[in-house]
Amino acid sequence: MGARTKARKRALDVLFEADQRGIDPVTLLADRIAQPGTETSLPQYSVDVVEGVIAQQDRIDELLATHAHGWTIDRMPAVDRALLRIGTWEILFNDDVPDAVAVDEAVELARSLSTDDSPQFVNGLLGRIVDLKPTLLA
Repeated sequence: MGARTKARKRALDVLFEADQRGIDPVTLLADRIAQPGTETSLPQYSVDVVEGVIAQQDRIDELLATHAHGWTIDRMPAVDRALLRIGTWEILFNDDVPDAVAVDEAVELARSLSTDDSPQFVNGLLGRIVDLKPTLLA
């Protein structure tokens, strides 16, 4: 597993835990940076991802809700929701990651961590975001 893949997984852990516990992700991120517990310290890319998702969360959630036909943000499995937020942030707001890599990484994490239907759902929704990217950033 590559360094960026591990960093994405750690960012996912923070976003998922904050969502499940109903706490502010910024506070949880600060706690994980200050006290990593039994794990190694958070990689800088994990911090960048969490901070980026938080900074753009309203816009990201609006896009996901608009393009996830038949699904609300709250109805999505929590892991999928966090993965979609990370993938959307990487596609739209992080020029260092090729769009295909952002989608592939999110799909692989969905495959290993979520439901049987999640990889296809994540792939389809992030693929739609990639297709619409030129109009979303205009």
